[in-house]
Amino acid sequence: MQRVTNCTVIKDGKVLLLQKPSRGWWVAPGGKMETGETIKESAIRECREETGFTVKNPELTGVYTMVIEEDGKVISEWMLFTFKGTDYSGTMLEHSPEGELKWWDTDKTNNLPMAEGDRKLMQHSLHGEGIMFGTFYYSPSYELLRSRIDSDPTVKS
Repeated sequence: MQRVTNCTVIKDGKVLLLQKPSRGWWVAPGGKMETGETIKESAIRECREETGFTVKNPELTGVYTMVIEEDGKVISEWMLFTFKGTDYSGTMLEHSPEGELKWWDTDKTNNLPMAEGDRKLMQHSLHGEGIMFGTFYYSPSYELLRSRIDSDPTVKS
């Protein structure tokens, strides 16, 4: 099972998102964990590599299982650990190796093109409290088939 992290960077009512060229979908910067990394180290490294910003003390906002199904069979599965960061240093890259970077008003993100599961976890990172847990089931073309969400505001990262 692949392990993936991402980090929603928030500043002054705006969120920094990355538009992936393959689908044109907007995502929080992130990617695959490297051997021996903690989830926090991975989120910080991935954010720095994709944006130029080093996030300080990112807060864990979600732990998710992403499942790709075809004809009722699981063909891929990974774990996603989502963070948010409001304190960072560095200079934003002019050209990210992963796509276009853009600051968006947080209230405009719900209508951006993105995977439906990503929309739910991003809204939680932007507006929710505590850690959200969930499983998202997708078709191979990333159509959301179903999901299960468990948000526990008493759990703090």
